[in-house]
Amino acid sequence: MAVSTYEQNFTTRAIGRLFWAALPLRSPYLFTLDRIHQHLRPRTYVEVGVSKGKSLALVLPGTLAIGVDPAPRVCYPLRRGTRVFEQTSDDFFENHDPNALLGGLPLDLGFIDGMHQFEFTLRDFMHLERFAHSDTTILVHDCYPLSKDTATRERQTKQWSGDVWKLVVCLKEWRSDLKIDVVDVHPTGLGVITALDSSSRVLEEHYDEIVRHAAGLRYEFLEDQGKDNVLNRVPSDWLSVRNLLPNRPFRSDSVHLLTAQRAASTWLYKAVGSSSPPAPDA
Repeated sequence: MAVSTYEQNFTTRAIGRLFWAALPLRSPYLFTLDRIHQHLRPRTYVEVGVSKGKSLALVLPGTLAIGVDPAPRVCYPLRRGTRVFEQTSDDFFENHDPNALLGGLPLDLGFIDGMHQFEFTLRDFMHLERFAHSDTTILVHDCYPLSKDTATRERQTKQWSGDVWKLVVCLKEWRSDLKIDVVDVHPTGLGVITALDSSSRVLEEHYDEIVRHAAGLRYEFLEDQGKDNVLNRVPSDWLSVRNLLPNRPFRSDSVHLLTAQRAASTWLYKAVGSSSPPAPDA
């Protein structure tokens, strides 16, 4: 199997180091998310759960991006074409048409990192899938909990993934048509969901039943059945991750040029010392 351009090309790696040197971001899952952006080069991107904007800052130039968060505290540089909506995800999807906001294009890449409770994550997935197409990828943070203590519904530890892992279990049961894998990347895993179907209403029609079933799942289920098997664990090396994704990028733009532009704008942001990223949309 041929290795990706990312691994082959020294220039791209050097530009990547330049970009990361400008930002205090050192989490392995963010490196994986960055590689996914570079591999897919999505036309459109929607992120649920923006917080300080560290993952939204990975968006490449030319990608139309939307961030949704009820209380964003963005302090990282965002690309032109990125809009942040200060709303809950339920309110956002009820009151806005992402296709219209994204220039009439469907969703290429989505990332869910919002409220760390199952039913919120399930609804976020349902919302995003409505705007998906056959090659869309939806990523879900916190699908591979570190321990029972970090997987509680209410936060008790510094590292907290909540019961997001239940999304994988329930989708495997109710949506066998989906391709679901969880990359075991530090700290709490990254779900990768493909083979989406925007016409499916299975989750919507059985939502209450699914939530009731999930409420009865306990962390011990993972221990008894084998966490790696239940959560479809995949190792975090790039070749394994890349095999989960569509083969071709959505845009033909040079990844070297895109990453160089992103690195340059990030260093300019740092040099100017800006403390006022774009204000959230209503």
